[in-house]
Amino acid sequence: MTRTAVALDRADLHASLADPALLSMTFLNEIAGRFPEAVSFAPGRPTEDFFDPSDLHRHLDTYIHHLTADKGYDAAGVRRELFQYGRTKGVVHELIARHLERDQGIVCDPEAVLVTVGAQEALWLVLRALKAGPRDVVLALDPTYVGLTGAARLLDLPVRSVPEGPRGVRPEQVRERIREVRAAGERPRALYLVPDFSNPSGHSLDTGTRRELLEVAEQEDVLLLEDNPYGYFRVADDDSRPPTLKALDTGQRVVYLGSLSKTCFPGARVGFAVADQRVTGAGGPALLADELARAKSMLTVNTPPVAQALVGGMLLEHGGSLLEANRRQIGVYRRNLRCLLQGLHRRFDGMPGIRWITPAGGFFVVLDVPFPVTDALVEEAAVRHGVLFTPMRHFSDQDRAGRQLRLSCSSLDPDRIEDGLDRLAALIDEHGAAPHD
Repeated sequence: MTRTAVALDRADLHASLADPALLSMTFLNEIAGRFPEAVSFAPGRPTEDFFDPSDLHRHLDTYIHHLTADKGYDAAGVRRELFQYGRTKGVVHELIARHLERDQGIVCDPEAVLVTVGAQEALWLVLRALKAGPRDVVLALDPTYVGLTGAARLLDLPVRSVPEGPRGVRPEQVRERIREVRAAGERPRALYLVPDFSNPSGHSLDTGTRRELLEVAEQEDVLLLEDNPYGYFRVADDDSRPPTLKALDTGQRVVYLGSLSKTCFPGARVGFAVADQRVTGAGGPALLADELARAKSMLTVNTPPVAQALVGGMLLEHGGSLLEANRRQIGVYRRNLRCLLQGLHRRFDGMPGIRWITPAGGFFVVLDVPFPVTDALVEEAAVRHGVLFTPMRHFSDQDRAGRQLRLSCSSLDPDRIEDGLDRLAALIDEHGAAPHD
């Protein structure tokens, strides 16, 4: 008997699966792989210059030594930690807490640290916990990281935007937006932001603005979701980094989202949340991290202990400091960003309709151009000119974003950056603007 294969109607699946935000993430992840010969300014990947498979063995040996010498594990205990499922909240939480105190001035109880499968899981778990009813919404700066938008859509959690200006966000504007949202009958739970070299805009917040945002959060009774994947990567050759929001947070208003993808390596897929907020009510007092762990136990069960051991070993080898672990990488990112900015200046300075911000660090530069930037244009650029970039419409619904593109320089070298900019200039010339000599 021949059976007819089932066909599912997309209308019978969750609407978020066809949402543009999820399609954007797929596009961003796959576009470089489709055109491997193109100079790609698209992905915000870390440099591969210092990846060495032999390091993985050393990191693992270092962590095993830590288990035996520092924690007193016997051989059976070591095997159990590495090969079994492991603790839902993670096994390197103490090492992460030590790193945060040394590098970021964040003093937290290790029990407030939840180790996750990348920062994306941490973000999803926090949004899941905050979505308590149909009136709940999350605020985000516009433009914003597409992973926030996609995670919120999967949870049926509306995102209300707070537009960034030329110098980033103004705290008073955040206050006004919170009150507008409340006046419309919704309950704003949190504001998501990347205070250091934001993806995609590249904006950073000064210390005064950070303090004012904390005051707004307290007065308006919302949380701040601080995502900080790029904070170490400043162009300035000094350590004068502004404090994180979490380091300034004395009222547990900040949930800190951390990624080890840029500072260790993405292949480990290890991130974390510092969620030290107190939870009261039925069931007794707890930390928000404990509540997030309950949800995680039904999502990914635990973060793979072997992956945690690898990043744990890397932390141990550098005295708990990711700043020290990334000295060479920081040099590469400084060089690359300077090369990109100087190359833009030589080719496009003063050209009508072309502008860009000058970020103080990070991986990204946003370029305004005098023509629409679509996914179709990306295909054209890849096929005709061998260059890739990311349309800003993936990060924002503002009209201006339709004529902007994001350039990432983190995984290129200066020769490839210069070659890519020549190719980009040829594309721009074709669309009605001629670069200077």
